[in-house]
Amino acid sequence: MKLSILMPVYNERTVVERCLQQVLAAPLPENMDREIIIVDDCSTDGTWAILERMAAAHPEIRLFRHPVNRGKGAAVRTAIQQATGDFCLIQDADLEYDPNEYPRLLRPLLDGHADAVFGSRYRGSEQTRVLPFRHSMINKFLTLVSNLFSNLNLTDMETCYKVFRTDLLKSIPIRSDRFGFEPEIVMKSAKRNFRIYETPISYHGRTYEEGKKIGWKDGLQALATIVRFWLIDDLYVEPYGRGLLNNLTGTPRYLSWIAQLLRPHVGDSVLEVGAGIGHMTARLMGRKLRYVATERDPLYLHALNNRFLRTPNVEVRPLDPARPEDFVELGQRFETVLLINVLEFLEDPSATVRAAADVLEPGGAMLVLVPQGPSLYCGIDRRLGHRRRFRREELSTMMEAAGLCVERAWQLNRVGALAWKVYGGLFGRQSIHKLTLKIFDKTVWLWRRVDALLPWRGLTLILLARKRRR
Repeated sequence: MKLSILMPVYNERTVVERCLQQVLAAPLPENMDREIIIVDDCSTDGTWAILERMAAAHPEIRLFRHPVNRGKGAAVRTAIQQATGDFCLIQDADLEYDPNEYPRLLRPLLDGHADAVFGSRYRGSEQTRVLPFRHSMINKFLTLVSNLFSNLNLTDMETCYKVFRTDLLKSIPIRSDRFGFEPEIVMKSAKRNFRIYETPISYHGRTYEEGKKIGWKDGLQALATIVRFWLIDDLYVEPYGRGLLNNLTGTPRYLSWIAQLLRPHVGDSVLEVGAGIGHMTARLMGRKLRYVATERDPLYLHALNNRFLRTPNVEVRPLDPARPEDFVELGQRFETVLLINVLEFLEDPSATVRAAADVLEPGGAMLVLVPQGPSLYCGIDRRLGHRRRFRREELSTMMEAAGLCVERAWQLNRVGALAWKVYGGLFGRQSIHKLTLKIFDKTVWLWRRVDALLPWRGLTLILLARKRRR
């Protein structure tokens, strides 16, 4: 295994060499290598020459430089892009934190308990330098505000020592260029439901005379950052597909509308294909004896494992709906198969329907939800990754060919079809604003009541089909 140590540096010529020596000599768990990714943020005091000399002497150091000073967050962002290790640890280029504590920080990650570990200066560490009271109180106040908005129970949000699984850290977009990086990464980790652990660390803080750089303006920026990323769900580097999926957590009434239609037809053993991050799983698993939630995306799989870690009747498994052999490898049959927002992404949806039908018990139910209306296909669909929108007749034929008998069909969200036509077709827009989704969800109670009265087809089509008994 490998640890990527991310080190942003700016004007630290008096301490950077000694700090690097400590990082190079720091103990690591058995069979773990290290790489030290240093990003010099356009230092002007001779720091760069020291770093070049150190990098020439130590091959585990990888050195990068910004042409202009951009701030700690920008330097960390550059370092994350270059990281190749299994875990990423952020290390300031000063002597405030002790690299000898790396094993303590890594232990919850190596044990499989955590996705991120934060070192806390306020959890009774062995050594902590006594610093000005007001500075400590400001730190604790910012942590309190962060906890209120993120619903976490951290003791030290502003700590430098933060360790992440690299795959998860690389999936988070970092927007803050300065010290706003700390509250931003905490807010996004909370919204992504990371398993976060804290461990006590030593702290040998500096005074401003000794080189400390953070100031009162950064405190105000931290407050603004907390509020900004509480309001905005900017959680995935691949923005639109994953971003929309996350935004659906903000449309619980619409999801409950769909779940209410599906629930009476869901049996005791369920296979959900393309479970995403578990929105529908949480609404349908109920008291089912066996609920298998599958995904092909590793980040979604990770989110599902976190969400249902202590739910004994839910099993999370990898499955690519475009590979029929993945269904065979399940090695079991189900009373119900759910294909919710899956077929529109596939090159050959009929092959997936046939493979899903093969794992149904005779008499079992398949519930398929797809976007309806080829004439509505527009830039929004393309940006979402949709290959097509379906007609009812086309989908029914596909299911009949797989040995299924269509029992019932629902069309819903006719008002959404109108908005889709206007915004995507007439105005040529390619995205759905979060505020639009929020307003729609707040008024779902109305649209549910008038949906059947509107004289055009719905945006969404649901079909219920059963496997023929032999």
